[in-house]
Amino acid sequence: MTELPKGFVRLSTYAPTIIRDLRYFGSNNFLGETVDGYLNNEAILTTAAAKALIQVQAALAEFGLGLKIFDAYRPQRAVAHFLRWEQTPEDPTIAERFHPDLSKSELFAQGYIAKRSSHTRGSTVDLSLVNLQATAQPELDMGTEFDFFGQASAPHYPKLNPEQRANRLLLKLVMERYGFQGFDLEWWHFTLGHEPYPHQYFDFVVQ
Repeated sequence: MTELPKGFVRLSTYAPTIIRDLRYFGSNNFLGETVDGYLNNEAILTTAAAKALIQVQAALAEFGLGLKIFDAYRPQRAVAHFLRWEQTPEDPTIAERFHPDLSKSELFAQGYIAKRSSHTRGSTVDLSLVNLQATAQPELDMGTEFDFFGQASAPHYPKLNPEQRANRLLLKLVMERYGFQGFDLEWWHFTLGHEPYPHQYFDFVVQ
C-alpha cells in the first residue's frame, strides 16, 4: 500500500464509522466503469478535513444518523479520465440515469464536472446521510441520487417534497457548522473552508 503524502489520512483507519461507497471504484457511476486512480473502496482526505468530518459524524450520531461518502480525494489522473470520457459516444442508459437533459460537453461547460477539481486538493468530499438505526443503514431521501447532473441536484431546488428538503438542509447545516462550504449545483459536494492545500493538485492513487 502506497504511503500517503504528509497531511493525508485514510478514513478506513482514521474514521472507520463513516460508511464508504466510493462510486468511482467500480462501475456504479456516470462513466459506467472504474475510474483511473481508484484501486480500492477507500476515502482519503487531508487530516484537517477528516477531523472536521469526525465532528460531523459525532453530531449526527445524536440523531441516529451518519455519513456515507461517495468520493473524497480524487487523483488528477481521474480528472483526465473524465476528460477522455467527454470525447466518447453517449451511452443512452447512463445518460438517462445521470444527465438526461444535458450533453457530455454541457456537463463541463456548466460546471458539473471540473477540468481542475477541488477534490484533487484533498479537502473536498461528496456525501449523504444514512439512517444508522435501520438494519441496512439506508440513505436518506435527498430527491436525487449522487452524481445526478441537472437542476434537481441544486441544494435549494424548489420542487422537493418536505422530507427531501429537510434532509438536504440538515446535511448543509451540519457540514457548514464544522467548517465546510457547499456547492450551488450539487447537494452532496462540500469543501473545507480553510483547506490546507488550496493551490496544490495531487495525483497519488486511492488504495
